[in-house]
Amino acid sequence: MRIGIDVGGTNTDAVLLDGRQVLAAVKTSTTADVTSGIVAAFAGLQAQRAFDPADVRAVMIGTTHFINALVEARRLAPTAALRLSLPAGASLPPMVDWPQRLVDAVSGSSHLVHGGHEFDGRHIAELDEAEVRRAAQSMGEAGVRSVAISSVFSPVNAEFEARAAEIIAAELPGVAISLSHEIGRIGLLERENATIINAALRELAAHIVDGLASAVTGAGITAPLYLSQNDGTLMDVDFARRYPVATFASGPTNSMRGAAVLSGLDTCAVVDVGGTTSDVGVLRHGFPREATTDVTVAGIRTNFRMPDVLSIGIGGGSRVRGEAGAVTVGPDSVGYELTSKALVFGGDTLTATDIAVAAGRAEIGDPSLVAHLDKDLVAAALRRIATDVADAVERMRTSAEPLPVVAVGGGSVLLPDEMAGAGTVHRPDHYAVANAIGAAIAQIGGEVDRVYAVEPGRRDAVVDEAKQEAVDRAVAAGASPSTVQIVDFDEVPIPYLPGNATRIRAKAVGELQLTDTKGR
Repeated sequence: MRIGIDVGGTNTDAVLLDGRQVLAAVKTSTTADVTSGIVAAFAGLQAQRAFDPADVRAVMIGTTHFINALVEARRLAPTAALRLSLPAGASLPPMVDWPQRLVDAVSGSSHLVHGGHEFDGRHIAELDEAEVRRAAQSMGEAGVRSVAISSVFSPVNAEFEARAAEIIAAELPGVAISLSHEIGRIGLLERENATIINAALRELAAHIVDGLASAVTGAGITAPLYLSQNDGTLMDVDFARRYPVATFASGPTNSMRGAAVLSGLDTCAVVDVGGTTSDVGVLRHGFPREATTDVTVAGIRTNFRMPDVLSIGIGGGSRVRGEAGAVTVGPDSVGYELTSKALVFGGDTLTATDIAVAAGRAEIGDPSLVAHLDKDLVAAALRRIATDVADAVERMRTSAEPLPVVAVGGGSVLLPDEMAGAGTVHRPDHYAVANAIGAAIAQIGGEVDRVYAVEPGRRDAVVDEAKQEAVDRAVAAGASPSTVQIVDFDEVPIPYLPGNATRIRAKAVGELQLTDTKGR
């Protein structure tokens, strides 16, 4: 058995699975400390379907802890950025395009030293180790507790980043170090931004992961704990401590993966209507379509793996305003306070949930408390929701081919059975907890994204090498070797670079290799 949990801004959902069969599913309110909400979810599963904790072979959790911390600019560690790029790369210093409030939140400081590589691995300049030591001394005097190291074309050759990390670790024992070649892709500034964000979250990651692990063991479960990543695959707790940015989009990704399993459709648009937002994404071969452009997170441009998701401010907790002739829904929401502020729970705020209950689409709270709502207002609010969501789905289309729509999430009762331009809306069984199911069935992945110099006649050999490295990375991360396959591959020649330069990206995915409590 597996347990999947997804922590959202409003609800914490949990499922107990035996293979792909759902044995129990619960939805509880997200709590301020989040972990107590997870404890309540475990208790809810046990109450619905009693199980022996020893029979649980893995627990998978998707969490919003880290993205929320960045957006709210809180609990971020004092962080320094060390860029290995001189004499090139000095015109735009690290964090040059960051919102000032986030620079202040991380006490951001930058240090540039000599180093870096060309696209084919040749040195731009030798690493100046004395400069690195002087930078480390300055960091120590400033009270830095986390360091982000980036170097030009380090995804091609990471030797300078690795050596700089050794020097920083020797000069500043106990400081957390993040290396850009392990986090982002080719572009320097966006990769550096992602690495600085990761570094700023390292202390929080250790605290949060320890709290999640305590919640699991507190429920008597000794099975391994995994966190879900942005691309729909899993990472273990040690990886999560080192790379918290990898969890940023785990919520919508889990919902999309769950939608694929529940609906049986591996290519479709998925609309996940939660308590605060509706996330619209597209599945290709059962996995979320990845963003092809830089992704902006909290006003910062990054280039790590993120699904292509369009979020709009419509959810079960969205505030409804206006009259039948001019109704607005969202974008503001009562969030996790839904059970105290919505009309059906005795509150004084008209929400989308109240509209759903008044229209007979949901049985939540006390329906008599919304019986007075004007029917024209209710109908107008539902039309507004349907129109806004249909527009979002249309914006995510990339071709004229028919694209089925799957609706998941507890708030999907707000959507019509037919959507303009998309036809029938699929709403599968257990749609309300698709995100938790997506976490529970997540797989293990490995990816390569690199610029290769492809010599004449060696294209096939280079492609095979890249694919095999992706497979090897998936196996090293815990995938069962016999189940690993390549699920995504891109090959893009770069004509403005010499030597037949080609950017190759290969992604491999396989089933998590688990042992039972007896080690089998």
